[in-house]
Amino acid sequence: MFHEIKNVISRSQDTLLGDAVGVAALMIMLVVGLHLPVFS
Repeated sequence: MFHEIKNVISRSQDTLLGDAVGVAALMIMLVVGLHLPVFS
């Protein structure tokens, strides 16, 4: 299992940073969207 995960990470090294940025952006949008009714 660990060996397979290591292989996937090594094959997708160039897109890993972009994917991490995308996940962070989605989480920020989720948190902001859930807190919008509090501000209005």
